[in-house]
Amino acid sequence: MAPNPFVTHMYTADPSAHVWEDGRLYVYASHDIDPPRGCDLMDRYHVFSTDDMVKWVDHGEILNSSQVEWGRPEGGFMWAPDCAYKDGKYYFYFPHPSDTKWNSSWKIGVAVSDEPAANFKVIGYIKGMEPLIDPCVFVDDDGKAYIYNGGGGRCMGGRLKDNMIELDGPMQVMTGLEDFHEATWIHKYNGRYYLSYSDNHDDGWNDGVAGDNRMRYAVSDSPLGPWTYMGIYMEPTDSYTNHGSIVNFKGQWFAFYHNSKLSGHDWLRSICVDKLYHNPDGTIKVVEQRK
Repeated sequence: MAPNPFVTHMYTADPSAHVWEDGRLYVYASHDIDPPRGCDLMDRYHVFSTDDMVKWVDHGEILNSSQVEWGRPEGGFMWAPDCAYKDGKYYFYFPHPSDTKWNSSWKIGVAVSDEPAANFKVIGYIKGMEPLIDPCVFVDDDGKAYIYNGGGGRCMGGRLKDNMIELDGPMQVMTGLEDFHEATWIHKYNGRYYLSYSDNHDDGWNDGVAGDNRMRYAVSDSPLGPWTYMGIYMEPTDSYTNHGSIVNFKGQWFAFYHNSKLSGHDWLRSICVDKLYHNPDGTIKVVEQRK
């Protein structure tokens, strides 16, 4: 694998990793602006891909806040995204406020393309979702799609219609999670569903001490729970936040996340990846972070 962080020419965070029909692994990431001014200046998305986990291609910017007609007039606030594939199209999901009062006006926007890393066009947002962040979309083996969002200790999930932009019924609270903060991610292993997320562990703001968000997980026999809490799969990095995704690529499981190794600053983050292992009983070993 390439050394961590594997993207060094710009600051990136919140990696959403997927393997698509062409066999490549794609990572959809948010972008920290330098010089930093907290997370409000994040306003664009890049896509990176690889076929060997060594050489990574930056496909460039796929979306920015100026392209969102219904978005906050001042722009900014393009936080952790996700992407899904269904029936020949790629659907890019992103949180973005629709009002100057950003904290209460979050919407989950949707952009669509015929390609995995270019030519995305915003087609609207998903109505009926609470104003929460961190969209995650999981398409099950039977083709049914589920969407999740969360924040502030609340995790929600629900079904999507086949058009991938409308809810198929109400969203519901994901129960059984312990110390949920944000960053919902779903993966499936041996027929069971795994919901991973960042917790509220906080050892001090910008103090340079590894001791902030840990990554936890829970399992279920259903994509909408109820969930059984299982434990921590990643200890804190050197960044105040963490946001992860878990994916299988060519027979090996990988955990994607971010740290602040390049900058030493909490809001100039960089995406990383390490191998992830499931134990025989289905639990996950704590990920060893390569420094």
